[in-house]
Amino acid sequence: MGGAWGTADGPWVGRGSPAHPIGWRLRTGVRLTEDGACDPPVLLHPEGVLLLNERSAAVLRLCDGSRGAGAITAALSAEFAEVAAEQVLAFLAGIAEQGLIEGVCLGERGGG
Repeated sequence: MGGAWGTADGPWVGRGSPAHPIGWRLRTGVRLTEDGACDPPVLLHPEGVLLLNERSAAVLRLCDGSRGAGAITAALSAEFAEVAAEQVLAFLAGIAEQGLIEGVCLGERGGG
């Protein structure tokens, strides 16, 4: 991951709409582990371990299936300075491309 948030492009960027907003959650078998002050947070998954920085871990803590990218960005803005929605979307897209998080439909499901 590059920079404070990492960078990525992928099929999740820009997906979702007011009718079908995307919420984010960790996929089955993936868990965020934060051991304390000395160890960096890590994302454990069946294929290995991903070391995270503070901001990346903060994003993933908010991926509980009830929040879309906008709500995640708003929550992060209370914790960190200079949170750009584009960076949050790019990070989520990159992690989704790796199969570590998944998008879920928030609210009512349409006919499709």
